[in-house]
Amino acid sequence: MSTTTDHRKAAGEKIVALAAILEAQPETPERNALVRECKALVVAIDAFHMEGIRFRMFNVDRILTRGTLEIPADAASVFADARTHLEAAGFHTRSH
Repeated sequence: MSTTTDHRKAAGEKIVALAAILEAQPETPERNALVRECKALVVAIDAFHMEGIRFRMFNVDRILTRGTLEIPADAASVFADARTHLEAAGFHTRSH
């Protein structure tokens, strides 16, 4: 098994974990949108869809950092771990 596949799989697992953390929070429209974005990101990761990964990473990051959604402290670190794994796998996760 290649290192890239391991990092991609680890990133997907981190995003699944992030969605689970968020689903445990009280339901709000913004929380629901964030969970949907996480699930769409997992699909993009599984499909190796470069543009989809970058787009969904941007959306998840924007909602997480907007500051209007109360999230558990570990959610940001789980997302950061997913980004690290994706970048180690060769995916560009930021629009420059």
